[in-house]
Amino acid sequence: MCTVMRSGEKVFSGGEEGSHYCSKKTDDACGNSPGKDCGRTMGMSKLKCILRGMDMKTCLFLLMLVPVCFLGIYMNRVNISYFLRPFWELPPKPFHEIPHYYYENVSMEDLCKLHGWSMREYPRRVFDAVLFNNEVDMLKLRWKELDPCVSEFILLESNSTFSGLPKPMVFSSVRDRFKFVESRLTYGQVPGRFKKGEDPFVEEAYQRLALDYLIKQAGIQDDDLLIMSDVDEIPSRHTMDLLRWCDGMPPVLHLRLRNYLYSFEFLLDNNSWRASVHIYASGKTRYAHLRQSNDILADAGWHCSFCFRRISEFIFKMKAYSHVDRVRFSHYLNPKRIQRVICHGDDLFNLLPEAHTFREMIGKMGSIPHSYSGVYLPAYLLQNADEYKFLLPGNCLRHGSLFKNKHNTEKKKV
Repeated sequence: MCTVMRSGEKVFSGGEEGSHYCSKKTDDACGNSPGKDCGRTMGMSKLKCILRGMDMKTCLFLLMLVPVCFLGIYMNRVNISYFLRPFWELPPKPFHEIPHYYYENVSMEDLCKLHGWSMREYPRRVFDAVLFNNEVDMLKLRWKELDPCVSEFILLESNSTFSGLPKPMVFSSVRDRFKFVESRLTYGQVPGRFKKGEDPFVEEAYQRLALDYLIKQAGIQDDDLLIMSDVDEIPSRHTMDLLRWCDGMPPVLHLRLRNYLYSFEFLLDNNSWRASVHIYASGKTRYAHLRQSNDILADAGWHCSFCFRRISEFIFKMKAYSHVDRVRFSHYLNPKRIQRVICHGDDLFNLLPEAHTFREMIGKMGSIPHSYSGVYLPAYLLQNADEYKFLLPGNCLRHGSLFKNKHNTEKKKV
């Protein structure tokens, strides 16, 4: 019956000549069994042959290696996903880039013409809407930059982070520091849902939906401009002046921002694109933080991610925002490590760069080069350099960090 096995006797005959554990006699275990049972018996017999040929140390090594490999894959799943991204995700469709022209002595009429637009008789109203977490310093820089051209500031905060952690209503406790916008401020609070195990992006979508309702409460009307961006994505003042004074801009226009990390010392790239400006249309415009158009205006402002004054603020955001799964090890939250990462321009989560090609990925690997240019930064930052020194080149030390002085002779507390 077992013709397949017998026809392979020559292959396994080596066991009779030199191998004491996989002989023809041992392998021919099928006897007169039917075909399917024969195949199953053959498989088990071969496995036994292999195991008999291994000593105990080899077996123990394999038993330890397999779970270690699975654990390593699980702990580094995000990095593995980033590394394999060029295989499973196509690059996004390129934006239609709109050149951006500006010089302080050029008239608005000429600037509108340079962009192929026409100047309006009067400017549109501008509404700036943000979800607020704990970015007090960046919020002040943003509102000071936009103060001359914004008609209404809209801010919503929750007692829950996107990851479901409870948080205080930070803005309500520092509201007196923003008296310069009080007469034009629409402030709202939304209770968190605190659902354990829920995807953080669900809570984020819930809060953005609440912000959409607050925008309507602020009195926005058709043809007004609405800025949709995070607190740390700051359109420049002259960009918003251009858009409110000119007719002809696309109804939805993304803003390409200079992309900084930790401070204005580390220029990552010029590819921050999520910020957008909308010509408001009732029933159509919805607040979102994703790609909503193919048009983008070049060099339109700044995105300063994780630009905090205190180490404790870094730790809070790392645990609070939608990508909380990036905190794979508890030592990532160590204050000394965070301070070292900030000064070196490394990645807080020790992740590979997000890229759609291996060439782009390799080009972004390693620390971000230091930039020593303070040209074209938010005006209020430069006017109050002593207060915001931590955001300027050459000032990487943060409050609450231990560090060594230039001669590495003693430790100090900032």
